[in-house]
Amino acid sequence: MNKSDLIAAVADKAGLTKKDAGAAIEATLETITETLASGDSVAFIGFGTFSTSKRAAREGINPSTGDKIQIAESTVAKFKVGAKLKEAVKAGK
Repeated sequence: MNKSDLIAAVADKAGLTKKDAGAAIEATLETITETLASGDSVAFIGFGTFSTSKRAAREGINPSTGDKIQIAESTVAKFKVGAKLKEAVKAGK
Protein backbone atom coordinates (compact mmCIF):
# COMPACT_ATOMS: atom_id res chain seq x y z
CA MET A 1 0.00 0.00 0.00
CA ASN A 2 1.39 3.41 -0.91
CA LYS A 3 0.34 6.84 0.34
CA SER A 4 -2.43 7.39 -2.23
CA ASP A 5 -3.85 3.92 -1.45
CA LEU A 6 -3.81 4.78 2.25
CA ILE A 7 -5.60 8.08 1.62
CA ALA A 8 -8.27 6.30 -0.42
CA ALA A 9 -8.76 3.63 2.28
CA VAL A 10 -8.99 6.19 5.09
CA ALA A 11 -11.43 8.30 3.06
CA ASP A 12 -13.61 5.24 2.46
CA LYS A 13 -13.57 4.02 6.10
CA ALA A 14 -14.10 7.46 7.63
CA GLY A 15 -16.61 8.73 5.08
CA LEU A 16 -14.35 11.61 4.07
CA THR A 17 -13.36 13.02 0.73
CA LYS A 18 -9.91 12.01 -0.49
CA LYS A 19 -8.85 15.64 -0.13
CA ASP A 20 -9.89 15.75 3.55
CA ALA A 21 -8.37 12.33 4.28
CA GLY A 22 -5.11 13.41 2.59
CA ALA A 23 -4.98 16.59 4.65
CA ALA A 24 -5.58 14.62 7.86
CA ILE A 25 -2.87 12.08 7.04
CA GLU A 26 -0.40 14.84 6.08
CA ALA A 27 -1.12 16.68 9.34
CA THR A 28 -0.64 13.46 11.32
CA LEU A 29 2.68 12.67 9.66
CA GLU A 30 3.94 16.25 10.08
CA THR A 31 2.99 16.24 13.76
CA ILE A 32 4.75 12.91 14.37
CA THR A 33 7.84 14.18 12.52
CA GLU A 34 7.94 17.46 14.48
CA THR A 35 7.45 15.61 17.79
CA LEU A 36 10.30 13.19 17.06
CA ALA A 37 12.55 16.03 15.88
CA SER A 38 12.01 17.75 19.23
CA GLY A 39 13.12 14.60 21.06
CA ASP A 40 9.71 13.46 22.33
CA SER A 41 7.89 10.23 21.52
CA VAL A 42 4.42 9.51 20.15
CA ALA A 43 2.45 6.58 21.61
CA PHE A 44 -0.70 4.99 20.22
CA ILE A 45 -1.91 2.51 22.85
CA GLY A 46 -2.21 -0.93 21.26
CA PHE A 47 -0.66 0.21 17.97
CA GLY A 48 2.87 1.22 18.90
CA THR A 49 5.29 3.95 19.89
CA PHE A 50 7.43 6.18 17.70
CA SER A 51 10.60 7.39 19.44
CA THR A 52 14.19 8.40 18.78
CA SER A 53 17.46 6.89 19.85
CA LYS A 54 21.08 8.04 19.76
CA ARG A 55 23.39 5.86 17.73
CA ALA A 56 26.97 6.20 18.98
CA ALA A 57 29.89 7.09 16.74
CA ARG A 58 31.67 4.01 15.49
CA GLU A 59 34.25 2.73 13.09
CA GLY A 60 33.06 1.06 9.90
CA ILE A 61 34.58 -0.41 6.77
CA ASN A 62 34.02 0.88 3.24
CA PRO A 63 32.87 -2.29 1.43
CA SER A 64 34.27 -1.24 -1.95
CA THR A 65 37.78 -0.33 -0.75
CA GLY A 66 38.11 -2.10 2.59
CA ASP A 67 39.30 1.16 4.18
CA LYS A 68 38.27 1.95 7.74
CA ILE A 69 35.97 4.97 8.07
CA GLN A 70 34.60 6.90 11.01
CA ILE A 71 30.79 6.96 11.22
CA ALA A 72 29.46 9.96 13.13
CA GLU A 73 26.96 9.81 15.99
CA SER A 74 23.38 10.16 14.80
CA THR A 75 19.81 10.24 16.01
CA VAL A 76 17.51 7.65 14.45
CA ALA A 77 13.74 7.09 14.51
CA LYS A 78 12.43 3.88 16.06
CA PHE A 79 9.05 2.18 16.18
CA LYS A 80 8.05 -0.31 18.85
CA VAL A 81 5.01 -2.41 17.91
CA GLY A 82 2.08 -2.47 20.34
CA ALA A 83 0.37 -5.63 21.55
CA LYS A 84 -2.86 -5.28 19.53
CA LEU A 85 -0.99 -4.63 16.28
CA LYS A 86 1.38 -7.52 16.96
CA GLU A 87 -1.55 -9.90 17.55
CA ALA A 88 -3.46 -8.66 14.48
CA VAL A 89 -0.43 -9.20 12.22
CA LYS A 90 0.25 -12.59 13.78
CA ALA A 91 -3.36 -13.66 13.19
CA GLY A 92 -3.29 -12.36 9.62
CA LYS A 93 -6.10 -9.85 10.10
